[in-house]
Parts: sequence; C-alpha cells; structure tokens
Amino acid sequence: CDDLLLDKVWAKVVPLAAFADAQLPPLLSVKNASTWSSLISSLPHPPLSSLPPLADAAIISVAVLTIIGIHLLYFIFATLSYYYIFDHAMMKHPRFLKNQVRLEIESSLNAFPWITVLTMPWFIGEVRGHAKLYADVNEYGWTYLALSVPLTLFFLFLLKFPTPFASHAFHPVDGYLQGVPYHLFAFLFPIHRYAYVCLFVFVNFWTIFIHDSDMLTGHPLKDIINGPAHHTLHHLYYTCNYGQYFTWADRVGKSYRAPRPELDPMLEVKAAEKAKGKRE
Repeated sequence: CDDLLLDKVWAKVVPLAAFADAQLPPLLSVKNASTWSSLISSLPHPPLSSLPPLADAAIISVAVLTIIGIHLLYFIFATLSYYYIFDHAMMKHPRFLKNQVRLEIESSLNAFPWITVLTMPWFIGEVRGHAKLYADVNEYGWTYLALSVPLTLFFLFLLKFPTPFASHAFHPVDGYLQGVPYHLFAFLFPIHRYAYVCLFVFVNFWTIFIHDSDMLTGHPLKDIINGPAHHTLHHLYYTCNYGQYFTWADRVGKSYRAPRPELDPMLEVKAAEKAKGKRE
C-alpha cells in the first residue's frame, strides 16, 4: 500500500519541503515516493517537533488499513455466506434469539476498534522490521516457504446458534488473544510477508466459514479438520470443539465432540415445525 498509494498521500499531507533544513540520510532518494515513510522516520526530532503526530505515518496508515479492511472483509464475506451458504431454516430453531443477526453485527462492530488498538503494537513491530517477515524467497528457499504455511496453521491451535455474522462477535480481549499466536509466530519464525498477509486474510475467511451452521457429517476429514459442524456443536454445548483449524488439541484435551447426524440441530427445527403444525 505504501508503494502503490500511501507514500504519495503522506507526501502531500506532510511534504518533504517541510524538512528542507534537516540533514537527510544520503541513501534515501526524495524522488522515490516509496522511501517517504522511512525518510520521515529517520529524521532527527527537532524538525518533527513542530509537526502534528501525522509525521508518524506508519501507525496511522496501519490503523486505517486495519479498521477499513476488517469492516470490508466482514460485511462482504459474511453477507455472501449468510445469503448463499447459511441455512435460514436454522433461524426457526427454538434457541435462535430474537434479532440475533442485528445483535451479532452490533457485537462485532463494537469489538473491531478495540481489537485494532490492542493489535497495533504487533502490526507496528512487523512493519518496522522487528519481526521475522522476509520478502526474498531465496533467503529461505521454496521448500521452507511451502512448509511455513502448515507450520503457521499448527501453531495457531490455541486459541445459542451462530450465523456468519457471529464470526467476529466476541469480546475485544477475547478477539485479541485469539490473534496473538498468529502475530507471535511472525516474531519467532521466518515467514514470507505475502504468505503472512494471505494467512491473515484466510483466518478471517475461516472464521466466517465455520459459522454457517452446516452439519455435514461422515466425511473422511471430520476427525482432523475443525469445520462448521464441529463449531456448530461448540455453540450448542459450549464445552467442546475449541480448536480453530484442527481437532487434535481438542482430542488431547478431551474436549472433542464428533459431529453425528443425530446431533444435527435441524432435527429440533423440524420437530418444532411439526409440533406447531399439529397445534394449528
């Protein structure tokens, strides 16, 4: 984003001409817009003291991108999942709350700003080069790049009825703590920066995906992958299937509950509908 747009925007907001009297680092070219953030960060403090906090472009840029990005991702993909994947018959379940979709959206919107604030130190540390993110694949090789993806997923094992809009409807501290292992990985293990971004987006997709209340059972990966059926049981009983991607941690911790056809909440929906029909 810096290379494509943001450095040009910041160069307008805080023009380099404001630092004409400062001793600029010789390796940074003023003509190269992509160096603007680095140049501003490296300037001595006296010239910056007369400027507002806007001079620290990285913090503001990352905060704005994060808050806009999570809102777009949430509303676009949760809405698509809600209308094209989620079984709306589930809303007839006796335990489905009144105005539940609105309550889920409100809870998510209330959480987003606080999660962003709590996560900012990790993001700033990453963009300032304190993490082990790298750009050159040759630095660690293609084999490590391929292995770093499943390594990241396995590292993230810590971590009423839902709709896709419940995907981010949690307490801000809970949401933040769920993301800590993801950021911590980047400070402990090398990971390509594009793989890191893709995995960050993927974890949000996955969070939406497992809230579609789909109770597919009997597939060969049901005891390995923690999918929508597992997470539906989590919302049903609250004492099982805490994992994010995989089931092994739940099985080790004895909190695993396998999806079975007789546990399908749609059976209760059909039973309630049948009972209602008899009364009428």
